[in-house]
Amino acid sequence: MSEPDLAVPLRRRAEQALGDRFLRRALDTATTKFLELRRESFGDFPEGETLRDRAREIKEATLQALDRHLERLVEAIERRGGHVHYATTDEEARRIVLDIAKRAGAKTVVKSKSMATEEIHLNAALEAAGVTPIETDLGEYIIQLAHERPSHIIAPAIHKTRGQVAELFSKALGRPGLPDDPEVLTRVAREELREKFLRADMGITGANFAVADTGTIVLVTNEGNGRMATSLPRVHVAVMGLEKVVPTMSDLVVFLAILARSATGQRLSVYTTLVQGPRRPGELDGPDEFHLVLMDNGRTRQIAGTLREALYCLRCGACLNVCPVYRQIGGHAYGYTYPGPIGILLTSMLNGPGAVKDLAHASSLCGACVDACPVRIDIPRMLIELRKEVAERRIAPWTERTVFGAFARVLERPALYRRAVRAARALQRPFARQGRIARLPALFSHWTKTRDLPAVAERTFRERWAELAREDASGSGTRP
Repeated sequence: MSEPDLAVPLRRRAEQALGDRFLRRALDTATTKFLELRRESFGDFPEGETLRDRAREIKEATLQALDRHLERLVEAIERRGGHVHYATTDEEARRIVLDIAKRAGAKTVVKSKSMATEEIHLNAALEAAGVTPIETDLGEYIIQLAHERPSHIIAPAIHKTRGQVAELFSKALGRPGLPDDPEVLTRVAREELREKFLRADMGITGANFAVADTGTIVLVTNEGNGRMATSLPRVHVAVMGLEKVVPTMSDLVVFLAILARSATGQRLSVYTTLVQGPRRPGELDGPDEFHLVLMDNGRTRQIAGTLREALYCLRCGACLNVCPVYRQIGGHAYGYTYPGPIGILLTSMLNGPGAVKDLAHASSLCGACVDACPVRIDIPRMLIELRKEVAERRIAPWTERTVFGAFARVLERPALYRRAVRAARALQRPFARQGRIARLPALFSHWTKTRDLPAVAERTFRERWAELAREDASGSGTRP
């Protein structure tokens, strides 16, 4: 699966998305449903706000002693017969998984949904090594057949309508004439995938959490495929960002109480799977080998960095569902693995601020993401920090730096600001109508292509106040 063409500017990718009526319809339907379900779920859960605060406290306390918690996690897993591998980069993580597959003689791998494996582009690496990866989450299976990347953190195929999925299955699976009935399409996918579970040599999953005290890997799913991927193949590999560790099972309960409500509006996901190493004597199912790949890939740099709060993220997708930008253009327009408001921060964390020189501005800073986030991550504040860093490191285009630099100098000098206002009033006259500017010429046309701008007022507040003060002094009027 190839990465979207990043040579195409963000503006062009967004325009293409805005022109796709099927995408717009699918996004509106799905995100609206998620929002309604989340509102209902938290509406009858009075402890929710307290638990959100508690979850945030746990995340912060864990980051403050992350090394100690990771050491305890490693010790607990190895004590139960598992193996732990540390990957500094995405390349190291891929190499570790490929080495395990090679030693196991794996030819077929079944995968449960995992954004961590998407992050390191694992499927492409497996295919290049002669190993066939098979996505078993329904959404991931759909986009694998379509040769696409996920467009949402928890709903990878959110951008597709039922009709598009039916057409895809009919063509890719050789089953012409399939109806756009979700039950029929789900049954077809189940039939196709069942035998693949049975003959897979290795199962690969992500991990929603890892409990340091007990060495428990936690998978939160709705389809049951995670349990089959961890119990049927003889080797299980879990790939996890190191920030997913939580200290105790009591802490885990806090996160489970708010994760599903934030993500899908459920009180609890259908399947919460706890994995504790390989199969032990007397157990009937489970793998012969268990491996955990702990992945850094830029995370530890941010523990003392401006994006520290992004490490709190539970990957629930709630911020995407409320974001006015994401809801219009979908995930693929962002161009990287992680879309949406939190995706901009994670992309900067993984690829550097240069990767988000445009994306950092793809937000209205409305704050809806903070309200929706189960751990109250202050995404707008960090986006502003990113914008500042992009400017200070001269990553932004020179035209943008010049324009905003000049604007800043005007705002810093009251006399210059007053002269600029007077000049703007004169220059806007051919374009202003009833207090709005609907169209600007040349380079400025981008600003008015999709929006009207308010015209500069005939009198500024300072001018009005000075006039009122003069009237008050002369006794001909009263102060407001």
